[in-house]
Amino acid sequence: MEKLRLLRPAPQYARELADFRRELLEAGDADSFAGCSRLEQYEDMEEWMEMVWRQEQEAEPGKVPSHVYLAVRQQDGRLVGIIDLRHHIDHPVLGLWGGHIGYSVRPGERGRGYAREMLRLNLEKCRERGLEKVLVTCSRGNLASERTILACGGVFEREVRVDGEWIRRYWITVG
Repeated sequence: MEKLRLLRPAPQYARELADFRRELLEAGDADSFAGCSRLEQYEDMEEWMEMVWRQEQEAEPGKVPSHVYLAVRQQDGRLVGIIDLRHHIDHPVLGLWGGHIGYSVRPGERGRGYAREMLRLNLEKCRERGLEKVLVTCSRGNLASERTILACGGVFEREVRVDGEWIRRYWITVG
């Protein structure tokens, strides 16, 4: 696996973001847009970037402040994933099943360890923000995500049922 960098969304990635969005839409997986801060709702990438930049400082009603990072492969500058960091989970959805972090890997780049590296790098961002423990969740059947969370120190807490689906809750000590 090549090295990754987590970068704030920037205009030079607008085309890659549009391609990333299209690939996720074509994949049709319900979890595909986890951590993408509603990317599926935006056709204009500049507009999406402006929204995520605003979310860093002040959340929209019903949301919490968060940072969204593009996982960019150092070797060739390709966008391989998106991961977010919610500043807190004092929110009914995030506190129950959304958690502090969500992430998505580009369909053509899955199975190469990028999710693990993205989560590891984002845990460093958590440490910088002073977070001591973070909640990361996945669907019961998402074995790849579960392996990623466990590899990054996730400790299973419990399962919760949300809209007929079982969600597994894991806590990671940032330390």
